[in-house]
Amino acid sequence: MIAKALEKRSHLEVGTLCLLSGVSRSGYYQWRKRPTSSTSSDEEEVISIFKDKRGKAGYRTIKMLFERKFGRPINHKKVRRIKRDHNLLTRIRRKSKFRAIQAKGQEHAVAPNLVQRKFLDPQLVLVDLTEMRIRGGQKSYVFAMKNALTREIVGLDVAANPSVALVTKTVRSFLEGATNSYILHSDQGTHFTSGEYRKVLQDLKMTQSMSRRGNCLDNAPIESFFGHLKDEIEYKECRSIEELRRLLKDYMNYYNYERPQWDLERKTPAEARVELGLVY
Repeated sequence: MIAKALEKRSHLEVGTLCLLSGVSRSGYYQWRKRPTSSTSSDEEEVISIFKDKRGKAGYRTIKMLFERKFGRPINHKKVRRIKRDHNLLTRIRRKSKFRAIQAKGQEHAVAPNLVQRKFLDPQLVLVDLTEMRIRGGQKSYVFAMKNALTREIVGLDVAANPSVALVTKTVRSFLEGATNSYILHSDQGTHFTSGEYRKVLQDLKMTQSMSRRGNCLDNAPIESFFGHLKDEIEYKECRSIEELRRLLKDYMNYYNYERPQWDLERKTPAEARVELGLVY
C-alpha cells in the first residue's frame, strides 16, 4: 500500500513537471525507455581527426585520413552523419577578392610564357600585385613594376581595393612615356588576364607574357622585391592609404638609388641602369 502511494505521488509530480515543461507524459516515458547512447570508436576517431585539422576538413578529407590512419574503410555517409550528429561544421575558405573580379563578366585570356625564367632582358618588365594590411587590419593592395635586368622599380602604386584600374593606371604612367617596346611579364591573376589590361598593352604596342599557373618561381624577382619590401618597412603602423603611399615612395627611392645588390656587383639598380646606358 505504501509502495502504491509513493508510485501515485511520483506520477503526479511527473505530470506536473511535464505540464510546466510543455511536453506530454507519454513522451517523457518514451524518452526514459530509450537505451542510453554512447559514442562509438568510429565517432571518437572522426571527431579526433576533425579537431586535429582545426575544423577545416570536409567529410571526404576525413574519410581519407581515417582510412590511412586506421587501415580500415569507413563509408562517407557515416562520416557525414557523425559530423551532423556532433555538430562538426567545416570552416569554408573565403573567396579571394582577386578572383571576384572575374565574376563581373569580363573577357579573360592567358598569354604564353615568353620569359621562361630568363630574367636578363633589359626590355623585360615584371609586374605583380600584393596585399598589405596597415593599422587596424585595413587591407591595401600594392602594384609594382620591376625591370628584370637592372632590378629597378619603374612603377609603384597602392589602393584600398584590388581593382584593374590600379594596374592599368600605373602601367600607362610608365609605358606612355617609354621610348622602347617592352615585354610585361605577370602571373595569371585576373587583373592581367582581363580585357581592360590586355587592351592597354595592345594600344601601347607592348608584348604580354605570363607565368605558368600556380608557379611563383616564373616571376621570382618581383616576388623577391615584395618580400624585401614587407621586411624592411613598418607598413603595419600606417594609419591610412596615403600614409602608406608616402612610405612606399620613399622606399622605392631607397631601393633604386641607395640599396646595393650583390647580384648587381654591389651596385644599386639605378647605378646598373646608368652603366648599361638604359633609358626608360
